[in-house]
Amino acid sequence: MTDETTAVREEDAVDAASVARWLREHAAEGWRDRLDGTPAMRQFPGGASNITYLLTWPGVELVLRRPPAGTKARGAHDMGREHRIQAALAPAFPLVPEMVAHCEDTAVIGHEFYVMTRVDGVIPRRELGVDLTEQQTATLCGNVWDVLVQLHGVDLAATGLDRLARGEGYVARQVAGWTTRLAGARTDDLGDWSAITSWLDREQPADVASCLVHNDFRLDNLVLSPADSTRVAAVLDWEMATVGDPLMDLGGALAYWVQDDDDETFQRLRRQPSHLPGMWTREQVVDYYGERSGHAVSRDRWRFYEVFGLFRLAVIAQQIWYRYANRQTTNEAYAAFGPVVGALEQRCRRLVGA
Repeated sequence: MTDETTAVREEDAVDAASVARWLREHAAEGWRDRLDGTPAMRQFPGGASNITYLLTWPGVELVLRRPPAGTKARGAHDMGREHRIQAALAPAFPLVPEMVAHCEDTAVIGHEFYVMTRVDGVIPRRELGVDLTEQQTATLCGNVWDVLVQLHGVDLAATGLDRLARGEGYVARQVAGWTTRLAGARTDDLGDWSAITSWLDREQPADVASCLVHNDFRLDNLVLSPADSTRVAAVLDWEMATVGDPLMDLGGALAYWVQDDDDETFQRLRRQPSHLPGMWTREQVVDYYGERSGHAVSRDRWRFYEVFGLFRLAVIAQQIWYRYANRQTTNEAYAAFGPVVGALEQRCRRLVGA
């Protein structure tokens, strides 16, 4: 992955020598004898959930992921689950990194962690990171949403990932679950979300289908191929993947999709280059996805998925802000998440007429 790294923050420091010793005993076959000595360790600054590091030996680059310090939502940051999903998915959906090892022993670095290969390519952040024409950008956009369609078409039984399914009622569980998470991350400055949560509870539809959902599908969780930057080489960050409703996954993805005609407030929230000439509008994405997947939805019905996606994003931001406000992290990048929650609240209110 051609992605900038930084020196490891003091609060995120781990013992690289301890990691190397453990890997030489427990890494997958073919890796153990390639990891002599202590690797150089750098940190990927992107993301605001799990902590991710680059480990470098001569001729070898691996990526280590571990959970953040501090209070965590129940079931969140499950390294073993994320590792198992990618390992099971790889034969049917090759756009996942190769899994190298999973460590449950917190004595090694103070946290559970897993290690995977580094995939070569560019990760789009706030800016694209590669030079594409408007037409090439449009081609990339289509390829990105084709990847989501491909993921949603994976045969769950063939991969064994059908074990993640909890039956019908995914939409209802998501509305209830994220409402509970918001209450659990309350801070003094949190606005009144009751009108929005009541609307979501009242307007929720039945599940349209059941498939593997990524639950954090964004441009900055993709690696673009170094051979052709309009194509996707890998999909990263499977922490929240599960079996659920495909339109809920699309709604969650489009909550991050800031287009070039959005208002100034929403533009400030942009974390990915979805505003560039050639990038599609949210309406175009919904129409394209519906045509390719068979899950077409009316504009009026889509409003539920749009509001839920924004609400869910606000809860994620509030959970991060809670950690910062309660001094569970000193990462100053997290200081911006409080205002983000307020901006998303106002956008949801406009959509539901509250």
